[in-house]
Amino acid sequence: MPKAQETVLEIDLKALKNNFEYLKSKLNDNTKFLAVVKAFGYGSDACKIAKFLQNLSVDYFAVAYVNEGVALRNAGIAKPILVLHPQTVNFKTLIEYCLEPSLYNVKVLNEFITIASAEKQNNYPIHIKLNTGLNRLGFWENDVDYIISKLKNIDAVKVKSVFSHLAASEDLNEKAFTLNQINSFKKTSKYMINALGYLPMLHLCNTSGILNYPEAHLDMVRSGIGLYGFGNSEKETKNLKPIATLKTIISQIHLIEKGESVGYNRAFKSNGFLKTATLPIGHADGIGRQYGNGKGFVTVNGQKAKIIGNVCMDMIMINITNIECKEGDEVVVFDVNYTAEDLAETVNSISYELITSISQRVKRIFKN
Repeated sequence: MPKAQETVLEIDLKALKNNFEYLKSKLNDNTKFLAVVKAFGYGSDACKIAKFLQNLSVDYFAVAYVNEGVALRNAGIAKPILVLHPQTVNFKTLIEYCLEPSLYNVKVLNEFITIASAEKQNNYPIHIKLNTGLNRLGFWENDVDYIISKLKNIDAVKVKSVFSHLAASEDLNEKAFTLNQINSFKKTSKYMINALGYLPMLHLCNTSGILNYPEAHLDMVRSGIGLYGFGNSEKETKNLKPIATLKTIISQIHLIEKGESVGYNRAFKSNGFLKTATLPIGHADGIGRQYGNGKGFVTVNGQKAKIIGNVCMDMIMINITNIECKEGDEVVVFDVNYTAEDLAETVNSISYELITSISQRVKRIFKN
């Protein structure tokens, strides 16, 4: 790629293909693959990512909210789209765009049945979410009889899948807990299937589940962070390639004397002569204030440069005292060498938080 001339997020589609194929290689041929593209495709571009993956024969997509699914449909995504956390106010729109809701409690189940019936739907696909230990969303095991009683005598909806979500599949110290979740899900879903009298898909595994619990792959798996290049462990991350590189440039260089300060609130005060560079990227672009004051870093000509002072809305300042560079030079915030995970760890955060924070005002460039 040419050197950056402004703040840009480069998205490497070849790396995305590598990650998909690596994760897919862990599955049996008959196990379907659901790609999670919520949160603007984990901070990249959900529509471009989904179009690319659709051509790679991904079976399903998932988003968090209805408006994300609408955007995919308007972009030409024809594959099924599961909405993981639909709000009842959007159920009519969901049906209009042929999106498939995750129904996770009595309220949303009843409201969706009512609206689907009013819209004269027949066998509209729904997904029943079970809570097996994450305690976030989902029906409890003792809700199953109620679900069956609601579904038995109606034609408006039909269960397309039954699923749950693993709470700690990346943490092998919690293996006993995860195995308990797997066993609980298998037991409850078997009871549901027997009562329904037909075979909906079963899915449970997220990225770490794909990698660590092959016995739980079932009919379909769901991958989010793995597609974008992070495996939730040092071992597996080596098999994946981060798809995003965040770059910016040096806008101005300053020579700072001893006792002078840099940035708002004079948060940085120099103990001696140093050289600083100002970059056109700040907390409005996704680099939170927590990365300031010597915690976060960028790389200039391959050398680390600490962020100094407070992060501003549109700018950060870095220490380049011992780095040969000039105004207009490219600066890398994260890439495949110093990854988003590496930068996030400097403030006790995670790659998910950093990459999904990259503002929509940052220009996206796609390569390969």
